[in-house]
Amino acid sequence: MKTIKTPILPINKTIVKTQGKHELDLEAICLFIAFGFFFDTDSYWKDEMVLAPGTNYLFDENDTLLSSEKWFEWHHTPRAISFQDTLQEFTNLFETIVNEQTTNKKVIFPISGGLDSRTQAVALRNHPNVKSYSYDFEGGYPETKIAKKIANACHFPFKSFKVQKGYLWDCIEALAEITQCYSEFTHPRQMAFFSALKDMGNLFSLGHMGDLMFDSFGFKQLTFDQEEDVLIKLLLKKGGVELASTLWKTWGLDGNFEDYYRTRLRALLKAINIEDTNAKLRAFKTQYFVSRWSSNNLSIFEAMQPVALPYYDNRMFEFICTVPEKYLANRQLQIAYIQQNAPDLAKITWQEKRPFSLNNYYLNEAPYNLPYRVVNKLKREFKELIGKPYISRNWELQFVGKENDKHLKKWLFESNLKDLVPKNIIQEYYDNFKEKDAVTYSHSVSMLLTLAFFQEKFSK
Repeated sequence: MKTIKTPILPINKTIVKTQGKHELDLEAICLFIAFGFFFDTDSYWKDEMVLAPGTNYLFDENDTLLSSEKWFEWHHTPRAISFQDTLQEFTNLFETIVNEQTTNKKVIFPISGGLDSRTQAVALRNHPNVKSYSYDFEGGYPETKIAKKIANACHFPFKSFKVQKGYLWDCIEALAEITQCYSEFTHPRQMAFFSALKDMGNLFSLGHMGDLMFDSFGFKQLTFDQEEDVLIKLLLKKGGVELASTLWKTWGLDGNFEDYYRTRLRALLKAINIEDTNAKLRAFKTQYFVSRWSSNNLSIFEAMQPVALPYYDNRMFEFICTVPEKYLANRQLQIAYIQQNAPDLAKITWQEKRPFSLNNYYLNEAPYNLPYRVVNKLKREFKELIGKPYISRNWELQFVGKENDKHLKKWLFESNLKDLVPKNIIQEYYDNFKEKDAVTYSHSVSMLLTLAFFQEKFSK
């Protein structure tokens, strides 16, 4: 007998064999195309499953699954506690976790212009061995300027990187092997600096999940049907659902794709026994989206060095379940933590609210932000005028331009993808991206590219 106990939010996916024929799960693949992540325990295959979070599994000596039982259920049990006491609890817990994870390690620390890494910087600033880095897009917002200010304030050695146009094609085969094609390829930008990053230390300390844990969606109490609609609006990709619906019909699957994805999503949402809308949506995104999308991309960091994530710690999730929702709204706890423990970091621009800092971000509305918005718009228009468009999305660096197009077409039209997706459908969605609406159809093209590599490397 063998047992496996999965964390509340696993860093790694564990795929196990189940009963049935070894054939593609086309319904699951349609969901993957439409949403960008596999649902629940789905995989590419009908006889394989990914172990669910917060669950105890029992296997026999032949690795056959015998039983499973949830050991953790998301709940919302807010305590009668003051904000200051909550802040103190968060401070103690967060710093304890970071200290436990990083003691005697050579820490590699990515810094962004947001709050999650800045909060982590406060907890790490007295660590004796931290090397930090950041990156920005070629032709995009210079996020590394903010990151460097944070690093300098904490006395971290700092390295800046530029995400170059077309980097994907030099590393895409390695990326497919690392992720096993369980997430599409345009997001993991750290692949552009793989060799440089892996030699900076022996542990990545990552701030993933802080933005979801320490914020609120801001909804009033919704009905179940309204919660379902909100999730679909948050998670469904427009170009993805169109492609998935097309393939659903082409593959001759029963019924209607919209009915199928709504039925699946409703069942998962109904299984979360939380009344409060915002807490329920947070639990859903953590258990199903983060575990199957965000966590899959952590495998790229792990291919370089081990990873530690303070927001993934089981104790952090238990804590969040007991915090009043009003204290989570608008990132209050993280902001107060930084202001209280590192006021110099609070003075640095918050990228999301630029040009304002954590001390005056509430001024990011008209008329106070109009001068910045006008100047910023003029800068973008000038760049467009001289042939240097502003880049804010990674696919613009990977799919746009003659050289990128050559690589994209090679993998879409000269690979084994046509054995799964008819060539006329590949052509249709490629043309939609090139001629109709690049923003909407970039996701469709990226999913087709992912399936092309799955077909090449894992479909046999």
